[in-house]
Amino acid sequence: MAHIVTKDDQVVVHLAWWEKAAARRGDVRVPLAAVRRVTVEPDWWRGLRGTHQSGICIPGALCIGTRRHQAGMDFATVRPRRPVVCIELWPSVPFRLLTVSVRDNGEAEAAAGLLRRAAPSIDTSTPWRQPLPVPEESE
Repeated sequence: MAHIVTKDDQVVVHLAWWEKAAARRGDVRVPLAAVRRVTVEPDWWRGLRGTHQSGICIPGALCIGTRRHQAGMDFATVRPRRPVVCIELWPSVPFRLLTVSVRDNGEAEAAAGLLRRAAPSIDTSTPWRQPLPVPEESE
């Protein structure tokens, strides 16, 4: 099962060997300075947005890989009936959101608290994730 750690000045989502194979990539690394907001979603499905692009997504079972939406790309490693740590990122990195399922609410709050303390540019204006921007309508 994936887990979140901070190493030097980076946030690392360590994937198990089978998650790496499913996602078709290695561990995900982003700079701590790119972390915008960290939240915990008790409902696992709220961590997913956009459409599945690469990796494996089995509805109701698991979703591991990248997802595309109008604001960019997210990386998700989500399992049902588990809380999800959502790490919103500033637009300077390839992903806009990292979502990682953890074992229980205690582990989710501990991981979120660690990231909130370690990241230098956390946006504390609201404790909730921000909605995706709505694309402009064309005539």
